[in-house]
Amino acid sequence: MIVMAAHATPSDLKAVVARIRLLGFTPHVSHGRERTIVGVVGHETDSDLEALVALTGVERVVRVLNDYPLASRDFHPADRVIEFANGVRLGGPEVLMMAGPCAVEGREQLEEAATAVASAGVRVLRGGAFKPRTSPYSFQGLGEEGLRMLRSVADGLGLLVITEVVAGEDVDLVARYADLLQVGARNMQNYRLLQACGAVDRPVVLKRGLSATVDELLQAAEYILAGGNQQVALCERGIRSFEPSIRFSLDITSLPVLKRLTSLPIVVDPSHAAGRSEYVPAIARAAVAAGADGLLVEVHPRPSEALSDGAQSLDLNAFSALMVEVGKIAEAVGRRAA
Repeated sequence: MIVMAAHATPSDLKAVVARIRLLGFTPHVSHGRERTIVGVVGHETDSDLEALVALTGVERVVRVLNDYPLASRDFHPADRVIEFANGVRLGGPEVLMMAGPCAVEGREQLEEAATAVASAGVRVLRGGAFKPRTSPYSFQGLGEEGLRMLRSVADGLGLLVITEVVAGEDVDLVARYADLLQVGARNMQNYRLLQACGAVDRPVVLKRGLSATVDELLQAAEYILAGGNQQVALCERGIRSFEPSIRFSLDITSLPVLKRLTSLPIVVDPSHAAGRSEYVPAIARAAVAAGADGLLVEVHPRPSEALSDGAQSLDLNAFSALMVEVGKIAEAVGRRAA
């Protein structure tokens, strides 16, 4: 990691980047408020990287000793914010609410859910078009037809779209319709998919694997960052444990741990952690209190009729009540829900 001096000029930075490339490494530039930092990524060689301190404008050279240098707070000390054209931000003082049905089942269902969440103040519509399911006989989603519905309905309400991408060859297709790409828990270590997400100009919300450690989650994020895509958020959605009373155990302690290790925004999915809708509000409130930058909540007009994850989906009234509760918690910790 090359820390540039406060007085370094653009020409100084250009020279440092050129020298890094000449040595066979890949530079990643991060502009902070007071300093510019250049991350140096590549396999360890006999190159004397410390000698770069002799270049004009270089303040110091620091070796990052973890396995996720670009994701680390050492590389980017300030909290990162993903910004969208319509003023929506993931990270910063607002807690971004993302909500909608687990799966797009049809136009009427999607419009009903989207209208309700938009009326409650949500600015990002979630919905699955490709649904990787444990059973091959379960509903697998509507594919591109579902993506078209998502884009059309969201545009009609002035909403952004987040949806899951499940295969590397689908990344460009999904990116044509979605504003944010979601990588599911079962794909957290699908490295071909992560590399494809690293090459696309779309923010990525990366979910923690069912049995993954925090360190493994950060290394998975590194695949996307190293590919050139710096717009990455992490998602805690619960991990497998010995406790059978809920679907997964939400690791609430991972939020402060991740906040210490990385400056990437942190999202929480209370729906998949709970597995049952009655537990979702409490988990969502706890997540906001613990520092979540966003929530990803499943909402369905008639959960009992849902083709996917109806048991964990809030109905429209329950979600409206949740928005009020989350707003109060966010205000109590010096933030606001959006």
